[in-house]
Amino acid sequence: MRIVVGGDSAGLPLSDVIFRHLSGGAHEVVDLGRAVPGGTELYASLAERIASAILEGHYDRGILCCGTGIGVCISANKIPGIRAAHTHDTYSAERAAKSNDAHIITMGARVIGPELAKAIVDKFLESHFDPQGSSVVNVEGIKALDAKYAKLRD
Repeated sequence: MRIVVGGDSAGLPLSDVIFRHLSGGAHEVVDLGRAVPGGTELYASLAERIASAILEGHYDRGILCCGTGIGVCISANKIPGIRAAHTHDTYSAERAAKSNDAHIITMGARVIGPELAKAIVDKFLESHFDPQGSSVVNVEGIKALDAKYAKLRD
């Protein structure tokens, strides 16, 4: 699986932990959180860069970190076609994948510690959406809302 990670100035320490955790393992992992060398980047532009890379097919899933995980989650969900889930435990990470077919999970560096973050990432990456499962109708509903409101933004 091809994974992209990134963190804003507050989330960078946690995204670094996640990047190191995944590097050298079964997944191809890339850090896109350092596009502005030495600068401060809005979490909206970070989320857009990572969400766009996923939509373009360069990566399968993404992990975004900021101080709380909320700002990057809201920002990523503004990108039509993306489903991002704010996760704070392994159960929410599992359900993000299995029940919501999430492309991205988000976490807060000021909220959870590095060991929990690694466990959350592992659970997200080992969990998969069942295209024949009972959650399909809900994901189709999410996609319909996305398409409806994407048209209104145009």
